Amino acid sequence: MARIVFLPHKEICPDGAVIEAHEGESVCEAALRNGLDIEHACEMSCACTTCHIHVREGYDLLPEADELEEDYLDKAWGVDPDSRLSCQVIVEEQDLVVEIPIYTINMVSERH
Repeated sequence: MARIVFLPHKEICPDGAVIEAHEGESVCEAALRNGLDIEHACEMSCACTTCHIHVREGYDLLPEADELEEDYLDKAWGVDPDSRLSCQVIVEEQDLVVEIPIYTINMVSERH
C-alpha cells in the first residue's frame, strides 16, 4: 500500500491527513474512502477540474498526464507544474504528498 499525505486544507482536512491507498485506485477514490470530501463533480470521469490537486512530492514517479487530462488542467484554477486531476492519478507503490487547492471552478457543488 502506498501512503498519501494531504497537506492541511481549511475545509477538507484542517490538520492535514495521512491515508493508505490501494494499488490501482485513484487519489480521489482513496481520499473519499478515507473520509476526505474532495470535490469530484464529474464522478471521476475526467470531464471537469474539481478534483484538481498539486502533487508536491512524488510527481516525477507518476505516469504523465494524457492529452484529455492536460486539456482539463488548462481550465483549472491555480494550476502549476505539479498539477494533476486526482481522479486520473492512479496509485501504484509510490508515496505521495498532495495539496488540495483552496478554490475550484465548480459552479454546482455536491455539498449543497
